[in-house]
Amino acid sequence: MHIAITGNIGAGKTTLAELLAAHYGWEVLYEAVDGNPYLADFYDDMPRWAFQLQVYFLNSRFAQIRKIGQVRNENQANPNQQQTIIQDRTIYEDSAIFARNLHQNGQMSERDYQTYLGLFNNMLSLVRPPDLMVYLRADLPKLRDQIRKRGRPFEQAISDDYLLQLNRLYEEFIRTYQAGPVLILDVNTLDYAVRSTDFNQVVQRIDEQLATITH
Repeated sequence: MHIAITGNIGAGKTTLAELLAAHYGWEVLYEAVDGNPYLADFYDDMPRWAFQLQVYFLNSRFAQIRKIGQVRNENQANPNQQQTIIQDRTIYEDSAIFARNLHQNGQMSERDYQTYLGLFNNMLSLVRPPDLMVYLRADLPKLRDQIRKRGRPFEQAISDDYLLQLNRLYEEFIRTYQAGPVLILDVNTLDYAVRSTDFNQVVQRIDEQLATITH
């Protein structure tokens, strides 16, 4: 199966993906943040690097989609050796959230945005949706606290307005997403990295959702 974790910057996607992978024996596909050659420059000058960054993310995400497709084929060929992949953020968010926000804010030109959308739509024709999308809903205080704890220097200057705009687009995206099942987790009061009871609560909800998909 293909499980995807979605949510804003600092929502706790990577932490949850790693915890779930350890619990279920899944493989994690991480977002291309570490070693990303554009990310620090982007946060320093968004209009200059918006297009390059989004194309980089889109390309890396599509490479993950290809890998997921290969795993599906291997699972079909070997029914006794089933492998599930959990993905840290999806290809849908690249377009519906981040590139769209940059265009709406005037930080990505119309020309670059249309070029980006053409590339995205060509890729999307080859994309199979996740079997389950898990959306981590987090308000600004939670995002800020997580970003501070994570300590990436280039993230500390992200404005509240930028995070709030992304949250608005995330809510719109989840409200209109119809490609597959979505599990919404309000993580504002959860700390699954520290409290086992919180993690067990998440696992229970995921188990319930997976049961409806696999049976």
